[in-house]
Amino acid sequence: MSFTIATSLDEALASIAAGARPIAGGSDLVVGARQGKFDLPAELVAIDRIESLATIDVGADETSIGSGVTHSRLMEDGVIVDNFTAIADAAALVGSPSTRNVGTIGGNVMNSSPAMDTGAPLVVLGAEAELTTSSGRRRVGLDELWTGPGQHSAAADELCTALLLPNRPANSGSAYVRLEYRRAMEIAVVGAAAAITLDGDNIDSIRVALTAVAPTIIEVAGLDSLVGRPLDDASLAEIAEAASGQATPISDLRASDAYRRHTIGVMARRAAEAAARRASGETIAVPVNRALGIGAAS
Repeated sequence: MSFTIATSLDEALASIAAGARPIAGGSDLVVGARQGKFDLPAELVAIDRIESLATIDVGADETSIGSGVTHSRLMEDGVIVDNFTAIADAAALVGSPSTRNVGTIGGNVMNSSPAMDTGAPLVVLGAEAELTTSSGRRRVGLDELWTGPGQHSAAADELCTALLLPNRPANSGSAYVRLEYRRAMEIAVVGAAAAITLDGDNIDSIRVALTAVAPTIIEVAGLDSLVGRPLDDASLAEIAEAASGQATPISDLRASDAYRRHTIGVMARRAAEAAARRASGETIAVPVNRALGIGAAS
């Protein structure tokens, strides 16, 4: 095996163009290899020492989260907690403290698991992935990037260098919740994220996305009918029904498809309710699961 430590983006891109696979925290790659899911690549290039990939930059219209930003930073960074709170909720639920300290948002996104915690928050917050090669860069929507479980549309020589999110308007809030059987080292059974902007007491915009109930992270369609209405029991019931109806879960050792279909509606309702409370100015600590007592007891 060949292992290179890149200290600049250009060096990393050159190695990737030559056939090396990028690695940051390695929390998915190493575990997968140990479990026999695949062999370790013949050539690896470490990108965790590239400073430009570990920045969070706030611009006039959008915020850039470097692909090398760790989950532990995302759950505490003021920009993320104040403006893109669902991402902080999700990052706080990823694995163990050691995993959160080395695992990165770019690695999470490019692993393309439908059970990833940060995926649904990124979708509802309108994120795009920045893919970079030695010859240029492009932006791609996450619905185009993720093509199936563990699969993505990025070319072999493209490196995800950032996640780009439009800055949130006033009176906006977001949240991510998931069903938990236990509090440590849990993979999402089902999860849901919501982003809501309010106009007074009424919904001005709403997006909801679902985790672990389809081959990729999916966004719930048909919620535009809720715009102009209050987020009351009737609208929350519609969100839950739409989420359950659009989910296409599987049965496995962790849950049956019927159980997932029911609980995803519950999680979608809870995410929307928490997002609206945050949009109205209420402070709900990160992560929502802990603050509101959702999921497993401590």
